[in-house]
Amino acid sequence: MKNVIILGAAGRDFHNFNVYFKNNPDYKVVAFTATQIPHIENRIYPIELTGRQYPYGIPIKEQADLPYLIKKLNVDVCVFSYSDISYQHMMSLASVVQAAGADFRILGPNNSMLKSLKPIIAVCATRTGCGKSQTSRKVIDYLMHQGKKVVAIRHPMPYGNLKKQIVQRFSTLADLSTHQCTIEEMEEYEPHIVNGNVIYSGIDYHDILRAAEDDDNGCDIIVWDGGNNDMPFYRPDLMITVADPHRVGHELTYYPSEVNVRMSDVVIINKMDSANARDIHQLRKNIMQINPNASIVDAASPIEVDNPDIITDKSILVVEDGPSLTHGEMKIGAGVIACQKFGAAELVDPREYAVGSIKDTYLKYPDTGQVLPAMGYSRQQIKDLEATIANTPCDGVVIATPIDLGRVLNIEKPHTRVHYSLQEIGKPDLADILDNFLTKL
Repeated sequence: MKNVIILGAAGRDFHNFNVYFKNNPDYKVVAFTATQIPHIENRIYPIELTGRQYPYGIPIKEQADLPYLIKKLNVDVCVFSYSDISYQHMMSLASVVQAAGADFRILGPNNSMLKSLKPIIAVCATRTGCGKSQTSRKVIDYLMHQGKKVVAIRHPMPYGNLKKQIVQRFSTLADLSTHQCTIEEMEEYEPHIVNGNVIYSGIDYHDILRAAEDDDNGCDIIVWDGGNNDMPFYRPDLMITVADPHRVGHELTYYPSEVNVRMSDVVIINKMDSANARDIHQLRKNIMQINPNASIVDAASPIEVDNPDIITDKSILVVEDGPSLTHGEMKIGAGVIACQKFGAAELVDPREYAVGSIKDTYLKYPDTGQVLPAMGYSRQQIKDLEATIANTPCDGVVIATPIDLGRVLNIEKPHTRVHYSLQEIGKPDLADILDNFLTKL
C-alpha cells in the first residue's frame, strides 16, 4: 500500500479521491493539500466521505508545507488535482515533490470521468474568466426553448462545512441562504436559478449525478458547468471549450487548457469585440494546430450597464470577478471595458485602501492591477471587501461580477452593474451545434 498526498484546491482533489482512491487497497491517502482558494486548509475531509478505511477522516494541509509532509508521512506519490496552472508552475511543483523523494502523478479522464445515463454537454475553458458561465446559460436557454428539461451540474465549490455539502441542489434563491453560500458560490449558482433551471453541486459527484438524472423536475440533458479551466468530471457527449484572445497562448501553456482544446468538439473564441485582430488570428491558429477537427465558433461578449451616467466623466472604482483576476491572471474585465466605453474620467486604484484579507490578496497576487477583486470566500472577507470599497475615494463604483454585489454588501457610494452575455458572430453558431447534437440524439 502506497502513501499518497492529493494536491488540490477543494475541487478535483476530492473528486479524484472519491472515484479512484476511496476503497482502493493499493493506496492510503494520508493528506490533501490546499492552494489557490483562501481558508480551505486545516479542515478534515470527513469520514462521511472517506469510508471505513479512514475512521478519523483525512487532514487538509497547506501546500506550502508539502516537502515536510512528504518526509513526515513517508509519502510515495503526490497526485496533482487542481487546475489553472502554467506548465512552468506545475513542473516546478513536480520538482519540489521529486526532490522530497516522491513520485508526481496526474490522473487522466479514464480514471476520473464518470458515465451518465443522460446525455452530457460539457462547457469548459482555457482559463478562468473566459466566459464559461455565459456560454452555459446560452446552451441551457436554447435547449429549454427546444422543449428539453435541462439540469446543470457545477464544478465543486465546497468552501464551508464539508459534511453539509455532499450533495447540494439549488432551484430557488432561498436555497443560497439554506446552504450558506459565499459570494463565489452565489456568482455561479444564482444566474442558473434566475434563468429557471435547477443546478447541483457539492462533493460526491457520483451521488450528484444520480440525483440530477432523477431530478423531480425531470431531466433530458445534463450541462456540466465547469470551474476554472478544469476538465469535466463526467464523460461528455458534446464538449465545448471557451478560449480568450486576451490571454492568447495560454491554451498551449496552461494545464489542463491544452487538454480541453484537444478533447473538444467545439471551441468558442470569445471576447472578439474587445480583442485585437492579431491575437484572435493567433488563437485560431493555435486551436487548429492541436485540434483541426474542432468546430470554431466566433463570439463577442457585449456589455450593458444599468446606469452609464454613474461612469461618464467620473472617477470610478471597478470591482471585477475575484478568481478571474487572481489565479485566472485576467488583466482586463467587463468593468474596465464599460469604463472605457462610457468615458470614465479615471480608474481609482484601490490597493492602498485595501484592508484585511483584501490587502493580503493584493500581496499574493501583485499583478492584479488597479481593480478590486470581489473576494468573498468567508464572512470576514466579505466585510473586508465592503470596507475596502468604503475606504476608496471615488465618484462611483462599477460592479462587474456575475451577481449584484449591491444586494449582499452595503455600498453607500453611487454604483451601477455591468451585464455581459455571449453573442455569436457568423456561422457556425451554438444553435447549429446544438441542433446537430439533438438530431444525433
